[in-house]
Amino acid sequence: MANRTDPAAKSIRGTNPQNLVEKILRSKIYQHTYWKEQCFGLTAETLVDKAMELDHLGGTYGGNRKPTPFMCLVMKMLQIQPEKEIVIEFIKNEDYKYVRILGAFYLRLTGSDIDVYRYLEPLYNDYRKLRRKSPDGQFSLTHVDEVIDELLTKDYSCDIAMPRIKRRWTIEALGTLEPRRSALEEDFEEEEEKEDNDQPVDEVEDRAYEKDYYRGRSPARERDRDRRRDSHRHRDRDYDKDYDRDYDRGRGRDRDRDRDREKERDRDRDRDRDRYRLREEKDYGRDREGRERERRDRDRDRGRRRSRSRSRSRSRDRKEHDGGDYRKRHARSSVSPRRQGDEDGEPKKKKEKREKKEKKDDGTDHPDPEIAEANRLRASLGLKPLK
Repeated sequence: MANRTDPAAKSIRGTNPQNLVEKILRSKIYQHTYWKEQCFGLTAETLVDKAMELDHLGGTYGGNRKPTPFMCLVMKMLQIQPEKEIVIEFIKNEDYKYVRILGAFYLRLTGSDIDVYRYLEPLYNDYRKLRRKSPDGQFSLTHVDEVIDELLTKDYSCDIAMPRIKRRWTIEALGTLEPRRSALEEDFEEEEEKEDNDQPVDEVEDRAYEKDYYRGRSPARERDRDRRRDSHRHRDRDYDKDYDRDYDRGRGRDRDRDRDREKERDRDRDRDRDRYRLREEKDYGRDREGRERERRDRDRDRGRRRSRSRSRSRSRDRKEHDGGDYRKRHARSSVSPRRQGDEDGEPKKKKEKREKKEKKDDGTDHPDPEIAEANRLRASLGLKPLK
């Protein structure tokens, strides 16, 4: 219950006011002893007494990042959400500077853009010193105007991310905020008016005439000034010409150097391409020769096996023809002369002619041995012979 937001509190920027503080820092504040002992049960009236006891400001410090009492009171103000008039009274308090900084910090978190610029910019004229606790636990010296500038220009302050606000010139362009006026501007205007009223008109005119004369209104001074101007003009023109000449020369050298580099790159690219092409041609020729050699050896082996099988079949046929079975079979029965020959009844002469013709047709008797071997292979595969 002690860490819950007041039920009557309004949401700030669409969320719970306590969510403006990061969750890790919020949990550290809830666990801190100062929050449990000193901030329990505080109201908007009793909060002022605790704020008057502050002697430094800061976010977190030490190795375990303990929150400062200033940050605990900021968290308490987000929890109870005091009225806007009370926060403005905090800011206008000139006796206690830490109460002023506490109100300004809270307004920066929860106020609108116009209220932030309207109530915080006058604090630029407050130059009182403040003690600030750094993250390493050491104290440093700062001023009220520096803290206000940090709140208006920085994204982080006291380990809390500040809500974004519009730029001042944007709000001025919309007409909702008047241009900023310095606190010393009225004093400067009064002094200028006093000086103008104290001096007579004649003295002002004489002083203006003397000032114009000594600035170089005399003819001799004007001639000297024109002569110096012309000399400077000629010198500048010569310098420009020399600069342009050197620039063009440098550009020409750079252009030639770039052209040489491009030629060298093209030459190297062509050399690499030729070397790669030669290597590919050699590899392709070597592979082609190997394939052709393998094919020739394979065809030669097949031709040898085929010729060996053919010679073996011929010797077998010859033995059967010359054997006694042939004579006995033909001695028992007489055969007509037309059927003398093979078992099929084909005459012997016609069969020999047909075999010779088949041999000539299959191309195995070609004079070129390679073509003859290729024809034998094609004949075994049932293909037409090569001529």
